[in-house]
Amino acid sequence: MTEARKTFLLGALGILAFLALWEVAGQGRWLGLSWPPLSAVLALLVDENRQPLFARALGATLSSLGTGYLIGGAGGIAAAALAHLATPLRPGLERTNAFIHAIPSVALAPLLILVVGREGTPATLAALNTFFILYVSTASGLAATPPALKDLVQVLGGGRWTRLRRLDLPMALPTIVSGMRLAAPSALIGVIIGEWFGAPRGVGVLVINAMQNFQIPLLWAAVLLAVLVSLSLFGLFGALHRGVVARLR
Repeated sequence: MTEARKTFLLGALGILAFLALWEVAGQGRWLGLSWPPLSAVLALLVDENRQPLFARALGATLSSLGTGYLIGGAGGIAAAALAHLATPLRPGLERTNAFIHAIPSVALAPLLILVVGREGTPATLAALNTFFILYVSTASGLAATPPALKDLVQVLGGGRWTRLRRLDLPMALPTIVSGMRLAAPSALIGVIIGEWFGAPRGVGVLVINAMQNFQIPLLWAAVLLAVLVSLSLFGLFGALHRGVVARLR
């Protein structure tokens, strides 16, 4: 058995053990009414009468996630490339990025509501979370180019821009894609937090409404839906990362 398959099987067994424990704990009321059985949550999630509700919520969340992820990812990569080309700007960009990321999303959301509105807040929080991770990963990847290769490009007459396009960025691709994988769940969390502050619809709205009305199975169904989206995105970018690494070998 290969190491990759062994790791996959161990991970699958761990997930199955957790799901079984969830069902047993729910059936036995170990944590009271706040922890329903997994079977009850899944039954609610696949209920045909609830499908339009989940579809509308998921569609709104994915729309905000896609918008914020693309804007934040492009901005993070561009800012890292700018800091790489114009080194005097690097300290200021890094400190500003770290300062904004250090502000809790729940504290930043009310300010964003005044600037971009309630509907734009989820995508903006997703963009900020994505920007930070992509900036750090891209900057790290660009800085990892071996000095010997940099000297070779310089000897051949290439300037900073040529080196960035033909050497630094291609060599940084695995690190950038790894950052994209880590940014996806973080962006989804930003969207859900942003939806708590008055968005018209979304998985976060579903979560907060279920909490307020003490609809515990519905709450966990929404949470499970968010987890499935997060894991799917993480797995998708993980496959992309493996493909990039294999291509560059």
